Amino acid sequence: MKTRCSWCEKDDLYRNYHDEEWGVPVYNDAQLFEFLMLETFQAGLSWHTVLRKREHFRAAFDAFDYTKIAQYSDDDVAELLLNAGIIRNQLKIKATIANALAFMKVQEEFGSFSTYIWNFTNGKPIVNTWKSVKELPATTPLSDAISKDLKKRGFKFVGSTVVYAHMQATGMVNDHVLDCWKRTQLE
Repeated sequence: MKTRCSWCEKDDLYRNYHDEEWGVPVYNDAQLFEFLMLETFQAGLSWHTVLRKREHFRAAFDAFDYTKIAQYSDDDVAELLLNAGIIRNQLKIKATIANALAFMKVQEEFGSFSTYIWNFTNGKPIVNTWKSVKELPATTPLSDAISKDLKKRGFKFVGSTVVYAHMQATGMVNDHVLDCWKRTQLE
């Protein structure tokens, strides 16, 4: 039996996410946007709720295609608010559209969103040495700085907690605990 980070022992959905995605470095802009979008919707809710609805989000939001999302109209927002498969929060839906627009502006400036976001860690993951998930922070000075910069660039729902969760999800930080099998694989 594999030793994992204790937060993922809830069910197979969490275990699979932990084993296959969480903490794996992501450099692809489309995937980075997907995680940013999902983290935006997660704000104030459980990640488990978002994971359960992920495929509904994928269907409702054009497979997380930020170029299409950036063009959503008020009619699209109204339609999304009727979709019971997603988290129907008007502010988060509108934030997702704003974030798609801001995302593309960052791409124009830096060549890719990946280049922009990974510059904060010099292009490689920060490897932490937590013994227990109780030690994992919700924010760090770096997530504070990234949050501030994203907001300055027009992103919404990107507080420091959301940003740190995004950093964990996309492997900008390796927060797998010391005895987790995935930690060793990522190193």
